[in-house]
Amino acid sequence: MPASGALDLLLIEDDPQLGPLTRDVLAESYRVTLVADGAAGLDAGRSGEFDVMVIDRRLPSRDGRSIVAALRAHRVTTPILMLTALGTVGDRVEGLDAGANDYLVKPFDFDELLARLRALTRVFSAEGAALPVGEWTFYPDDDCIVSPYIGRILLTPRESALLRLFAQHPTQTFSRRQILRTVFTADEQPGTVDSYVHYLRRKTDKDVILTVHGQGYRLGAL
Repeated sequence: MPASGALDLLLIEDDPQLGPLTRDVLAESYRVTLVADGAAGLDAGRSGEFDVMVIDRRLPSRDGRSIVAALRAHRVTTPILMLTALGTVGDRVEGLDAGANDYLVKPFDFDELLARLRALTRVFSAEGAALPVGEWTFYPDDDCIVSPYIGRILLTPRESALLRLFAQHPTQTFSRRQILRTVFTADEQPGTVDSYVHYLRRKTDKDVILTVHGQGYRLGAL
């Protein structure tokens, strides 16, 4: 049984084995509602009764990406983690572009799922260290950025680490190689940097990071 004051979680998953198993694991920390149909899941998500959602990409009657997009169009700002068996960069970008805050590729470890949910639902402290990004306020320790227009936007740890690099050095241009060495791992490809710049732009604004042709990237002016 979840502890008193546990958050309400909507799980939209149609797999007859994974759905109930995931529900039972999450139920130790959350009050979980499991819905196995895409259209019914969208209706549940629109209710505004949930603190966080976990949505499978492939669902009957309506796929997960369109559910996320419809929820965002309905101005539902609840943090959403998307589960997907599609692990390519393009598939991840589509999910993030639709409005998901994070994604996890199947098969996954439940400890990682729980950790990502904790990160998504963590309440940031206004007293924490803040960095200005134009008119926005970035809280690197809480993996979120606050827009003057739409409020708090959650970032993944890697997105946050990348934005921290730019925000701490607002006038410096970084090459892809420098960014890989500082934020990512040495064995990753330069395209990883481009992907995460894309993720940040989609979650915030296209001008949050500027491309300096022939040199790399630098912080933009929102």
